[in-house]
Amino acid sequence: MNIPSHLKKFVGSGMTSQRARDRLVERLRQQGIRSEPVLEAIRFTPRHVFVDEAIASHAYDNTALPIGFNQTISQPYIVARMTELLLRHGIPETVLEIGTGCGYQTAILAQLVPQVYSVERIQPLLQSTEQRLEELGLRNIQLQYSDGQWGWETHAPYQGILVTAAPNEIPYALLDQLAVGGSLILPLGDQYQTQTLTLIQRDEQGIHQQALDAVSFVPLCNGTQ
Repeated sequence: MNIPSHLKKFVGSGMTSQRARDRLVERLRQQGIRSEPVLEAIRFTPRHVFVDEAIASHAYDNTALPIGFNQTISQPYIVARMTELLLRHGIPETVLEIGTGCGYQTAILAQLVPQVYSVERIQPLLQSTEQRLEELGLRNIQLQYSDGQWGWETHAPYQGILVTAAPNEIPYALLDQLAVGGSLILPLGDQYQTQTLTLIQRDEQGIHQQALDAVSFVPLCNGTQ
């Protein structure tokens, strides 16, 4: 197994070892994740560096974990599922991520697509994440401090858009910034009710929406902080 050289220094021991990552990948495979590139990105990404040291021993459990500011790092299965959906018809040239958070999903995407643009509304979270992604040696990421519901118009249209928090309705700005032939993947619904992982596709005829899995995400909030 060839660990990418820029990630070798992040291989831990015990519960943060490469063996722990391998076990996680096997669990994801058993849950139905089939994309080998996605599984390999998860295998080599050191999830323990994206969470507080106090809970690092749980980093390779298949569960969401707190990252402060009432935010979470998504369950690895959900990260894999959303990423696999994004890549199902090929590799998009540009991907917009709404909700950088701790940067774990961002790091997975950056190993699989040429360019990732990511927006985060919580400034202290974004600052620590930017440093973390630089330490990981991922150079194809641009970050912006902004309200994610407005997307990032400067670099639109995007072949893929991935939203890591749940709005009650699809933000119009994101639909406008989705390229023809592109896919938008997001959870939809109130945090106190059933949320649904939803796939939006744009073609020459318009917008097509498909409901997929029941999920649980933090809400997509207005404004910045």
